[in-house]
Amino acid sequence: MIFIGNTAAYALQLKTPSNTAVENEMINRMANYQTTYSFYNLEHFHFTLKLRSAIIQAAKELLASKAEFTVFEDSKCNARYWILTRTGGFQLRNGVQPSNAIHDIFVNGKQYGFECATAIVIIFYKAVLQVFGNSLFDRLYQGIYLRDWRSDEDLPIVTTRGNDYLPGDCVYFNNPEFDPNKSYWRGENAIDLGNGSFYGHGVGIKTSEEMIEALNKRRKPYATQSAYLLSQVTRLDNRYLFQFSPRSTEEPLPRFLAANEIVGKIGQVTFYL
Repeated sequence: MIFIGNTAAYALQLKTPSNTAVENEMINRMANYQTTYSFYNLEHFHFTLKLRSAIIQAAKELLASKAEFTVFEDSKCNARYWILTRTGGFQLRNGVQPSNAIHDIFVNGKQYGFECATAIVIIFYKAVLQVFGNSLFDRLYQGIYLRDWRSDEDLPIVTTRGNDYLPGDCVYFNNPEFDPNKSYWRGENAIDLGNGSFYGHGVGIKTSEEMIEALNKRRKPYATQSAYLLSQVTRLDNRYLFQFSPRSTEEPLPRFLAANEIVGKIGQVTFYL
């Protein structure tokens, strides 16, 4: 096992010339937080860095795709790959390869419109697709349905309380006094891109201060309470996903947490062991 947390000296040993700047930032942040991060072995550690880097890349690609920010009532998608449901979700069409459908969102973004939570799930799917490749992705994710925070059971998304944000995490900027006529600005889900920047669908790439400023412009009249970064972290369960990744060793892995093993749920926030 590998442990990182408030152990800067050991974290330095994990930095290699092949690491990117944002991967080294991930290691630095792990070392400086009081939280302890554990990995089964070096392969699991590097898999996690790779997955997080893919999330960051997918966020930037979604911005470049020009996919629109819309409310559920105005959602739209490419009918060649998806069925638009009455509630504004996207159901994968029968006979369509999941990898092709996810790729299309990034290639033909102007044909798509969705809100920010759905955007995060799309980013997570795209990152896993990049890491796993088309063949494995298509085997795992045959029944994709995109709406809000819904995801396949083999794409477990974990939300916990805390401020241990890492590049590749999804954070939430809360806007407590949002304009009631524009309730979709009650907050913004955003991907931590590293180097002090965040991507939020409908807002773009901004610093934390700029993200808060953008939300403050969308408050109700005479509002006095500023938007703020919530003490909450949403991330993919890298331990669960690692079991599917090709490994160079046959070292047995400990029992993995099943995607349906929920410890507790408060509102839209689900907590896992």
